[in-house]
Formats: sequence, structure tokens, C-alpha cells
Amino acid sequence: MSNNIYLYILVMAVVTYLIRLIPLTLIRKEIKNTYVKSFLYYVPFVTLAVMTFPAILDATANHWAALGGFIVAVMLAYRGQSLFNVSVSACVSVFLIELMIY
Repeated sequence: MSNNIYLYILVMAVVTYLIRLIPLTLIRKEIKNTYVKSFLYYVPFVTLAVMTFPAILDATANHWAALGGFIVAVMLAYRGQSLFNVSVSACVSVFLIELMIY
């Protein structure tokens, strides 16, 4: 296959369109099954977590520092702290852990 960028863009557009079109054409009625509804409710959160977690562990030079920042962020978020407090605390904890390690 040649390096035709327009072909790649066209294939990507068709695949993206089909992924969005197929559920609209197959499911026309309201979903009443509580299991399916609860599953679909959590899909965006799970997708975000699956994409974010590996990036968190690869964001620093040391995996232990990243894990420490992640643990601090999870604990503060669980306690209901603001997003600003969680992010600043996680960054500071990663910085301090990396200072101790190196």
C-alpha cells in the first residue's frame, strides 16, 4: 500500500462514521434493561480511566514516583477535594518522591 494520506483519512472517516451509525440504526427503541443501562452509563468513565492510567505511569522518569502521585490523587479525590487541590498535590508528591529517589 502506498503512502497516500488521503486514503488513510478516508478509511478512518468511514470507520468512525460506521461506529456511530450502526448503534443508531440497530437500536431504535428505548433501552429498558437495567443491566444494559448501567453498563452503558459507566462506559465513558471506564474508557477515560483505561486511556489515562497508563499515561499516568509513563509521565515521569520513575514509575514509583508516578504511582505515589496517583495514590495521593486518588485519596484526595475520594475525600472530595477540588480538582485544583488534587492536581497540585499529586504534582508536588511526584516532585518530592523524585527528589528523594535521585
